[in-house]
Amino acid sequence: MRGASQAWYGKVLDRVSGLTTKWLLAHPMTVVWGGTTLAAVMLLLCAIVLAQSRRDAYEFSSETARNVALIAQRDIDRNLELYSLSLQAVVDGYADPEVMRLPMHLRRQVLFDRAATAKYLQLLVVLDAKGNVAIDAAGDVPRNGNFAFRDYFTVLRDNPQVGLYISKPFIPLIGNRELSIALSRRLNNPDGSFGGVTVILVSARYFKDLFSGLALGPNGTITLFETNGTVVAGSPDLSADSPDSSHEVSQGGGSAAFDVAAERQLIAASTADDGSLVTVPAPDHVPRLYTFKHFAEFPLVLSVGLAESDIYAAWTRRALWIGSLMLIFGVAFVSLTLMFARQLNQRMRAQAELQLLARTDGLTGLSNRRTLDEILDGEWRRAKRAGSALAVLFVDIDWFKDFNDTYGHQAGDDALIEVALCIMHAIRRPGDRAARYGGEEFLVVLPDTGAAAALAIAEKIHSAVQALAITHQHGAHGRISVSVGVASGTTDDYSSASALVRAADDAMYQAKSTGRDKVVVYEASQAAARERSVA
Repeated sequence: MRGASQAWYGKVLDRVSGLTTKWLLAHPMTVVWGGTTLAAVMLLLCAIVLAQSRRDAYEFSSETARNVALIAQRDIDRNLELYSLSLQAVVDGYADPEVMRLPMHLRRQVLFDRAATAKYLQLLVVLDAKGNVAIDAAGDVPRNGNFAFRDYFTVLRDNPQVGLYISKPFIPLIGNRELSIALSRRLNNPDGSFGGVTVILVSARYFKDLFSGLALGPNGTITLFETNGTVVAGSPDLSADSPDSSHEVSQGGGSAAFDVAAERQLIAASTADDGSLVTVPAPDHVPRLYTFKHFAEFPLVLSVGLAESDIYAAWTRRALWIGSLMLIFGVAFVSLTLMFARQLNQRMRAQAELQLLARTDGLTGLSNRRTLDEILDGEWRRAKRAGSALAVLFVDIDWFKDFNDTYGHQAGDDALIEVALCIMHAIRRPGDRAARYGGEEFLVVLPDTGAAAALAIAEKIHSAVQALAITHQHGAHGRISVSVGVASGTTDDYSSASALVRAADDAMYQAKSTGRDKVVVYEASQAAARERSVA
């Protein structure tokens, strides 16, 4: 059973393979269109996958930016909260008369505790109502200096409702003279009047150290700014403007890749606490994805900007490789398909030529004997079904052997070709067929043709050969001539197609026996042929 099943399966495969090959040979361009379509579909799928990969890279980078912003914000928020609590402790102590009656060294310890020892703390002082240093965390004797011109003093002096104030970045006149920001709170006298401010200076190194540890890519930025657009800190590093009297960094004059207008646009684009926006900042014109987070307790916004070139760097390399390979593969596939289709086309033409050679006579171009048998059989069956007449002409070149012996085989071949052309020109209907019967003999099959019409065509062939005037010294008139036998009738008149051909052959031999160079019609209703000569 297994062997029988395998044999059946093999036959099915052979049958399918044969039908497929036959269909491909008949439709070679379908292979080209199919291959081109397949290559286009593969390229389209590749493009879809790459597009999805690009979206994934964007979403991953967006999530990374949010996580980086969250981590940095929490660290800054925690430190600012500690500084704010230290300032609030000074405010509370300043409002306590008992604390203020303590000796200076004890008063310093109570007010400032150990906040002055923080790593990034530059200065922790209390300024009186005139802006002079009243209490200094660095020692019992306050340093000389008046800071009434600073924004962290003037804003609190003029606006009692302001709580914690964060200044613009500036280079202080005392201390380490590092770029710093000031956090300050207002001090009130017992009667509510302005009593001064308490100030903490925080070095910008804190932000530099924090931001430098974050992986943002070669063109990434991170910026801390106030909600009014004032830049507090950023990476790349903030740098001071010209060393003027205030030594302050002007608004928007910090990070080389940062543009305050872009951040304002980002803030305006979202009504939520956090958001994101793709924009092109003015200084370097690099498109970036900005993700920002608001501080809950402070008027600050932290922005993380990832350059699109960094976001898509890995994807671009991968897309170029995959896209190039897929394009090369697609072009190669289409090229191979074209070559395959060309081979199929050549094979189809060769097969057609072989079929033509198998069915035609190589010298004259007429049908050969094998094809003639098929034509006769088919026309006989059709005439029998329809009850129509069928005529056959038997054409023989007179004294052809003598012509070959006298003028050579090449001249004989030329004469055969010329006679074949005369026969082809004499038959015009699509159903009329002519064949080389053998040697110098030709047979013409005329469907639906009676004796009179067949005779007319035979006479036309005879006259055309005469008009050739091919010299033949052994011919009746010194030229090539033909003897033509005509037989016509229905399938009731003849027992078979072979009988009809024999009748035409008999008529042709009668023409030869009675002088050649003539047409003789075989009358099916008579026992013998009746001769008709054609001048």
